[in-house]
Amino acid sequence: MKFVDEAEVKVFAGDGGNGCQSFRREKYIPRGGPDGGDGGRGGDVYLVGSSSLNTLVDFRYTRSFRAKNGEKGRGANCTGAGADDLYVKVPVGTIVTDAGTGEMIGDVVSDGYELLVAKGGQGGLGNTRFKSSTNRAPTKTIPGRPGDQRGLLLELRLLADVGLLGLPNAGKSTLLRTVSRAHPKVADYPFTTMYPQLGVIRIDEGSSFVMADIPGLIEGASEGAGLGIQFLRHLSRTSLLLHMVDIMPPEGQDNIIANIRALINELQQFDERLLDRPRWLVLNKTDLLPDDELQKIRQQIVDELDWQGELFMISAATGNGCPELVQAIMKWLLRQQEELEG
Repeated sequence: MKFVDEAEVKVFAGDGGNGCQSFRREKYIPRGGPDGGDGGRGGDVYLVGSSSLNTLVDFRYTRSFRAKNGEKGRGANCTGAGADDLYVKVPVGTIVTDAGTGEMIGDVVSDGYELLVAKGGQGGLGNTRFKSSTNRAPTKTIPGRPGDQRGLLLELRLLADVGLLGLPNAGKSTLLRTVSRAHPKVADYPFTTMYPQLGVIRIDEGSSFVMADIPGLIEGASEGAGLGIQFLRHLSRTSLLLHMVDIMPPEGQDNIIANIRALINELQQFDERLLDRPRWLVLNKTDLLPDDELQKIRQQIVDELDWQGELFMISAATGNGCPELVQAIMKWLLRQQEELEG
């Protein structure tokens, strides 16, 4: 299924029912007086988080959602029935913005979370409400109020603990296949990842984390080049970023440092706050070089970039170094959780 992470929809809350003008008319009861009931309220519209959904593709085909109107009041002081609320399922991680004002309405952060996006109209008042000692036969009623109507921009941002980013063919998808049960497309040409992929990495019973792989970035991505720019927003929810680096790039090993700097630059151009996230370097395809050459490249990266963070050397294709990487990630995430709880 094609990944869709943005959609625009319209929601219509129900109108309130009109108040009723009625007078009691029964045999042997002259001047029965007013008995018009109030109208029922219109239905609200809610967005509800659903863990069973992972895209906004359904909203490409259904773009309008309308709650029912409240019933009008009736005689004998009968209040009209209120309409049922309308609940629309959206993926967890959906950010909702008012299309007209650009104001953020809310963020659907968990399964079952309910976000009110359109309020139903209040029911009108029947003529019974206006009876008084000086007005025994009121004819005044108040109509129901209209429900809210608004356009919504839905934007899905994946909820993941770890985000993978790198140039095309760096091996991100291969790593995700190796350490999880996800099956992203893997091929020997650029841009095999056309949309984000999620994988759950299980260490043992009760210990797991979610890793997200976004399409490869190229130079100029922050200005719209390539595919990765439209998905960089997903990294804003991740706790840890892994820079995947191909130590055997097609342009030659002399470009390794340049490629890393280009990746950091695109990240900075898109959102400087992402640079403040913990970032680890992961050098991939180590099975293609001897150990002495690998150590030389590692030292060169540390020296020229003044890299102070974690640095791992793996082969996603053979699995070498992958267990150590996921164990280190799990320990880091657990420490972060303990610090938050403490």
